[in-house]
Amino acid sequence: MTRLLLAVLAAALAAGLLAGALPGAARGQSALPDGAGKDQVESVCTACHPATQITGSSGYTREGWAGLASTMVDLSGSPDLQAEITGYLATHFPPNDRQAAKLLPGKAQVSFKEWQVPTLGQRSRDPVEAADGTIWWAGQWGNLIGKIDPATGAMTEYPLPEGTKPHTVTLDAAGNVWYTGNKNGTLGKFDPQTEQITVYKMPDPAAKDPHSAIFDGQGILWFTLQQSNMIGRLDPASGDIKLVTAPTAGARPYGIKIDAQGNPWVACNGSNCLIKVDPATLQLTEVKLPSPGTKVRRLDIAGDGMIWYVNSTEGRIGRYDPASGAIKEWDSPSGPDSHPYALAVIDGIVWYNESGVRPDPLVRFDPETESFQSWPIPSGDVHAGIVRHMRTTRDGNLLIHQSSTNRILLVDLKGAAAL
Repeated sequence: MTRLLLAVLAAALAAGLLAGALPGAARGQSALPDGAGKDQVESVCTACHPATQITGSSGYTREGWAGLASTMVDLSGSPDLQAEITGYLATHFPPNDRQAAKLLPGKAQVSFKEWQVPTLGQRSRDPVEAADGTIWWAGQWGNLIGKIDPATGAMTEYPLPEGTKPHTVTLDAAGNVWYTGNKNGTLGKFDPQTEQITVYKMPDPAAKDPHSAIFDGQGILWFTLQQSNMIGRLDPASGDIKLVTAPTAGARPYGIKIDAQGNPWVACNGSNCLIKVDPATLQLTEVKLPSPGTKVRRLDIAGDGMIWYVNSTEGRIGRYDPASGAIKEWDSPSGPDSHPYALAVIDGIVWYNESGVRPDPLVRFDPETESFQSWPIPSGDVHAGIVRHMRTTRDGNLLIHQSSTNRILLVDLKGAAAL
């Protein structure tokens, strides 16, 4: 290995980009075809992620691979190394249509504004808007949280305690930024005024991976723990944490929202269910969805109380009526392998993304007309996804992200009102 390559890897390690240098076979390196540049790709690229993220991609030109790589590691000072890597990738993984999306035209109009966050390779995600308009995000692989001033584009990043690996951020009524410590079994509160962090450890060692979180109207923080198969409640006033286990083994609680009555609802990413939580007793009520193959990443609750969800594994979106128990699903435009992921309901319109196709589309669904429209989500000069969470702004727009390219996006929906 050259001294230059060692320097690049050392810089990546110092930036927190290497996710534990596993042996080549364990990182999926054997999947790469032989050719000039293969060793460099294995050393630089698959040190952070498995080779399947390359072999399973939609492919890019040399310029596209260079643009994508530039969001992960800075090779600008190593032009020969960059040329070897991008040349190999463009030769063996040119653009292909294996994951082609079905983009549907329509009358609605949207526009996208992008910010690429400073620390490369951090997998920025889950942007949320504060009362002053500041946008906060979690940089999971970078072990940080950050903020954007949308007016100026200025960005600031704040390091978290070692090993936190935040999965999401959410805000309390006082403007504090809360994060879930997905790697070290913690919740944290960051005070933007003092920049002080308060850490809350899980009371049960089996509760290893706080995931998604949301505050209810009483200031109680509710959160999921996917692999631990738990749902949790934190009272910030006392610091008390309560945990309950999902009724179905392997349900993998994932997305979480609060209904108008203050009840948390949870999506099951490991089973065909939604879970309703009684906020007073922590009693869990499981709603079984019709197809046994259903797994739900995210859900949202419309103004009329309907619960909308993504049937990620079967390529559909669905609606559950808590009053009648009625369930209805619609096929997503790109089909059963489209893997709908994040979802938000704004003024009765359902917005979500298809994460299993390229370009990865933002999809608009109007329940009144049962009609779809979709747009390719920009990510610099490539389409490299993926949106894992989406949330609304105070003025009815949409915040999303492209974690693979470390971008936060604001979607202006002013031209996309009900038509």
